[in-house]
Amino acid sequence: MNKARLEAFSDGVLAIIITIMILEIKVPEGNNFTDLIPLFPKFISYVLSFIYVGIYWNNHHYLLHGLTKVDGKILWANLHLLFWLSLIPVSTGWMGEHSFSKAAMALYGLILLLSAVAYFILQQIIIKNEGKDSVLAKAIGKDRRGKASTVLYILGIIFSFYNEWISGACYLIVALMWLVPDKRIEKLFISAGKKD
Repeated sequence: MNKARLEAFSDGVLAIIITIMILEIKVPEGNNFTDLIPLFPKFISYVLSFIYVGIYWNNHHYLLHGLTKVDGKILWANLHLLFWLSLIPVSTGWMGEHSFSKAAMALYGLILLLSAVAYFILQQIIIKNEGKDSVLAKAIGKDRRGKASTVLYILGIIFSFYNEWISGACYLIVALMWLVPDKRIEKLFISAGKKD
């Protein structure tokens, strides 16, 4: 099976996720800058979620880049990832609507954690499919950022019940960790002749 359909479908779902998130931000009634103030929590939650979806889109690109064959396990693992990512607009809207309440922050963290787990599962299935000596396996290595992200998501969920600001800081740190692309991965793909 060709990976082009998998990439196109995934890109389409991620684009729809971003579209749904921005549609949650309604145009203010008034015409003054002060009328934008009530939108601030929604805007901040949108920006954070936009960054997360962008990070997943970027990393998903590299994940599929080295893929030579697609099977049913990869298709289902990819759908599993897209399922959790498709819930981001719900938690984003709830967070913004209720100014980062404890329950909203816990749900947001849970969805981020389950998205990360789904990504890890997809990654492992692809590595198993491609082989332990594949470019992707070498590029991922020990996946320290992935492990650190999981710990921070769990801490963010726990802290959401005590202090939503600390919880938000955990989620922001993870986003910042992944915002800067890992150039080693790109170099490995280029040196392996898989430039896209």
